[in-house]
Amino acid sequence: MFYYIFDYLNELDFPGAGMFQYISFRSALAIITSLIISLVYGKKIIRLLQRQQIGETIRDLGLEGQMQKKGTPTMGGIIIIASILIPTLLFAKLDNIYIILMIITTVWLGFIGFVDDYIKVFKKNKEGLAGRFKILGQISLGVIVALTLYLNDDIVIREKVKLETPTSQIVEGVSNVNKNVKFVTRDIKSTKTTIPFFKHNEGDYANLVSFLGKEASQRWAWLVFVIAVIFIITAVSNSANMADGLDGLATGSSAIIGFTLAILAYLSGHVIYSEYLNIMYIPNTGELVVFSSAFIGATIGFLWYNSYPAQVFMGDTGSLSIGGVIAVFAIIIHKELLIPILCGVFFVESLSVILQVGYFKHTKRKSGKGKRIFLMAPLHHHYQKLGYHESKIVTRFWIIGILLAVITIVTLKIR
Repeated sequence: MFYYIFDYLNELDFPGAGMFQYISFRSALAIITSLIISLVYGKKIIRLLQRQQIGETIRDLGLEGQMQKKGTPTMGGIIIIASILIPTLLFAKLDNIYIILMIITTVWLGFIGFVDDYIKVFKKNKEGLAGRFKILGQISLGVIVALTLYLNDDIVIREKVKLETPTSQIVEGVSNVNKNVKFVTRDIKSTKTTIPFFKHNEGDYANLVSFLGKEASQRWAWLVFVIAVIFIITAVSNSANMADGLDGLATGSSAIIGFTLAILAYLSGHVIYSEYLNIMYIPNTGELVVFSSAFIGATIGFLWYNSYPAQVFMGDTGSLSIGGVIAVFAIIIHKELLIPILCGVFFVESLSVILQVGYFKHTKRKSGKGKRIFLMAPLHHHYQKLGYHESKIVTRFWIIGILLAVITIVTLKIR
């Protein structure tokens, strides 16, 4: 909102109004504002949740200090969502299609998580929202995001085209043509994505159905893309939900991931840096840095109250929304194949549950008695059973998250 106001004032030569043209300035304002909202108003929301007796119901899993958390306010994800949306609405370009998609994602999954928490707290149903409705909501969002990215005319990538002979003529649909230029660029619709660790680091979803033939694979690439987006959004949002089992674990990890995504978005949306790093240039994605700044401020601010011992839990309201935001953000900047590295903490937490359940069922079917790989899943509970203190587990997971974030950024140069 402020961008448009100061853009008008800039035309009138109002002193300082031009500052709002800079993404860096608006990103700084976004992170400061989100921190203020989460720190100042977060405390008031926690008190409100306490007065309404919106407390966490704890299942006794035999973990040390577990029952002390009983009654701790939940649904604190409202703080995160408000701290993301308000700065975004104030400082981002609201006509940017990528910003619109991120706002929709935040609200959509936040609402699903809120309904789930509401049923758990007020209806006294520990199961919450039925799993099929959660999945349906995630699939619906995936379809919306994928089709928008595929069909919207404003969503393109800029590719370099080699000319057979140098030219000084203007070529229709091609920009940046100068005398004796051997390469030109053009904006195209594409289902390409970034493949880490490879010299030629661009792949196409059409390649997954290449057995259909070149023409048919291009025609059906959109369907493969939609299925991939649905899978990624569902997987990451549920993985973030599983990781939210220790004080500050999901929140701190999300802040690290958000910071890394901000760097990737800035580089992908900057024509010079993307050219230097030989990565895909995606026009207008630089605006996502404003959103990611709000996301970082919101998660760090929430961590103030969510760190051990937690004064509030985010609940599904927060965990589903931050997981979805991370997934959609990575898809928009064509870096979704980096998610297993960048979101390694979430990935391992989710994988530990899959392995535990799968192995238990397999051994029970074979021998009649189920066996376990871990003392308890998700993985953070395994370390609790081994006697590690909760805060030590969380801190070490953060360190691993930082290491994975560095590796993610380094993949831009490792081919």
